[in-house]
Amino acid sequence: MEEKVMRFDVEEIIRAKAPEKKFPKFIVNYLKKNLHQDELNEFFVRAHGKKNVEFIDFALGEGLLRVTADFEGVENLPTDGNRYIFVSNHPLGGLDSVILGLLLGRKYEGKVKYFANDILMFLEPMKDMFLPVSKVGKASDVRENAKAVEAFFNSDNQLITFPAGTCSRKVHGKIQDLPWKKSFVSKAVQSKRDVVPIFFNGRNSNFFYSLSIIRNKLGLPNIEMLYLVNEMFKQHGRHFKIKIGKPIPYATFDKSKTPVEWAEWVRSKVYELEKQIK
Repeated sequence: MEEKVMRFDVEEIIRAKAPEKKFPKFIVNYLKKNLHQDELNEFFVRAHGKKNVEFIDFALGEGLLRVTADFEGVENLPTDGNRYIFVSNHPLGGLDSVILGLLLGRKYEGKVKYFANDILMFLEPMKDMFLPVSKVGKASDVRENAKAVEAFFNSDNQLITFPAGTCSRKVHGKIQDLPWKKSFVSKAVQSKRDVVPIFFNGRNSNFFYSLSIIRNKLGLPNIEMLYLVNEMFKQHGRHFKIKIGKPIPYATFDKSKTPVEWAEWVRSKVYELEKQIK
């Protein structure tokens, strides 16, 4: 049986994520426009049948965004058949992960995965590349997610991860990641995977960063995340530069630092790569 064409349905997502809440029609319509529901659904029709790396390639090219990228340090991508964790800063909050997914997906014959939140899991054509990160919900679902993650680390797939856990913000006048979480350090040691640092040169709009600052001052929830799809569309036609560093052996992460300190050390190594971009 032929698969149905994927549709992006804001109302369906709202019902799935907040079934107990009722939103006014004008808010739902605003979200549909801000999340580019019509443009995405038109794209999904044209992309029907494409999956994973092929889907990404089409989306980044003529299919939707027409973005391009230069990759420096490609020679640092391992070719020894071992398993690695690729860690990057997260300036764009979505498009950067897709671009890296295309590069590494081609390099490693599609054997790449990354952690995706519940919203991204709705993106059916890429679901084979996603690992769940939800830590809330039904206990059975949380257990199944944990099993899926454990099975991944025992597999020969490569991992792309963004240790900040959220996209970059403007901090002290500079666009940068928030402090990195330590889990990738622990997992690198546990699964004996060396870590490959990557710096992605990009940024969102001034509106996004200003909204984030105002939201923080007012103590509001993370409402700027609702604008990430719109921010992605603003990147149409852009060219990005990405710098890949040399692998860091997992044995580096010894007891001389805590996992949190090692995570920040790797973060600093990633930002040093920015200075090396030509």
